[in-house]
Amino acid sequence: MSAQGAAGTDGRERIAPSGAGLVGQVFEGNVADYADRPGELLSLLEETGLTLVGVYTGANFVYPDVLPDELAKVTRTAELAARFGAERLVVGGGARRAAGTREEDYDRLGAALDKVVEIAEAHGLDSSYHPHLGTIAESPAEVEKVMARTRIGFCPDTAHLAAGGGDPAELIRRYPDRLAHVHLKDIDLTTGEFLPLCRGSLDFKSVLDAVREAGYDSWAIVELDAYDGDPKDAALVSRAYLDRLLG
Repeated sequence: MSAQGAAGTDGRERIAPSGAGLVGQVFEGNVADYADRPGELLSLLEETGLTLVGVYTGANFVYPDVLPDELAKVTRTAELAARFGAERLVVGGGARRAAGTREEDYDRLGAALDKVVEIAEAHGLDSSYHPHLGTIAESPAEVEKVMARTRIGFCPDTAHLAAGGGDPAELIRRYPDRLAHVHLKDIDLTTGEFLPLCRGSLDFKSVLDAVREAGYDSWAIVELDAYDGDPKDAALVSRAYLDRLLG
């Protein structure tokens, strides 16, 4: 299992060495920034020895009138991901309506995610769905509604799953054959604060045991959504902790 990468704490990934490992995943905006100058990013990746494993994008998916535009954005992201050598397309989304979620929203989300699979496959990418706070896939029951309606792979984000009331290890064990990408992220469940690995509430030994049981032996991306401290220090703390667990 490769446990590498650290997200920026301002909501965008850093395409630069963190001092702690390889950057594994960036956001759609990062690759879009280089759409008109691809050679610059490719040179940067080569010079720094970084591996771009995946690109993340999100969409609301549940509103039929804007779905074509949302899928066009996903398609553009997939094109750029493939151009820059990524292997995976990771998507989140499924808007939570102000008036309340409708059951058909899950049907629409599932159908849209199947189209994401087709878009990814057309560009030589694997695809996975990332349940996320603020969407209609927060709680374990909501995640199940989504997963039952689509064939897309599963990308567990440990902090978001836990904050939604789930046990990340149990949810990984629930979908072993769907496990396609992994986000390792810690959180203080009392305060909701995202923290470096081992500084929050989550049991990563249990998580990694579940990942191994699923037969997954690939990238585990370390992330930190927001943090008041130094990002590099946070990355080093997480890396040292994972080295101990994986050693």
